[in-house]
Amino acid sequence: MTKIKLCGMMRPSDVTTAVSLGADYVGFVLTEGFRRSVGAGELHMMLDCIADSAVKRVGVFVDEPIENIIKNYADMLDMIQLHGSEDESYIRDLKELAGKPVIKSFTVVSNTDIEAAEQCCADLVLLDSGKGTGRVFDHSLIKGISRPYFLAGGLNAENVGEAIASLHPFAVDASSGIETEGFKDKTKMTAFVNAVRKG
Repeated sequence: MTKIKLCGMMRPSDVTTAVSLGADYVGFVLTEGFRRSVGAGELHMMLDCIADSAVKRVGVFVDEPIENIIKNYADMLDMIQLHGSEDESYIRDLKELAGKPVIKSFTVVSNTDIEAAEQCCADLVLLDSGKGTGRVFDHSLIKGISRPYFLAGGLNAENVGEAIASLHPFAVDASSGIETEGFKDKTKMTAFVNAVRKG
């Protein structure tokens, strides 16, 4: 069954909803300067909502110094997701030092991006249209990929079922597609999860 990641959590109530819906992963943007960024204090409050659940805690970083991840966040996370220009050396060092699985995001524009994703040393890759753009990219580019991946980019309750049926991704990832006016929407979150389960 396709796994579900609900990303860009900003409020404890959103995390509680994600857990109640049976999401497999919840994501938190932990690098400063982005619309959905949260600080360590906010993260602690949200993680309290996950304490007794099986959901995996994913920290999302963009070109963050490895020492900051290790010092401030690694112990609170189950997985680390990279959304910047991190190279293979960075990923290998982070995996060794953090001792946590790493997801590397790739913005898919051409077959070259798929080739890079195929060769990446990260434990898993995430294929996206960009950093939180909420747009769907050309899914025909990834039909030949051989490794498991998270599918992201413009997914919502209306289109995720078709994407799963066509591509069979390891997991699907939604953020803007489960929001209304910039905040997570319980109704949209529920509809998204239900659509994935049906898909």
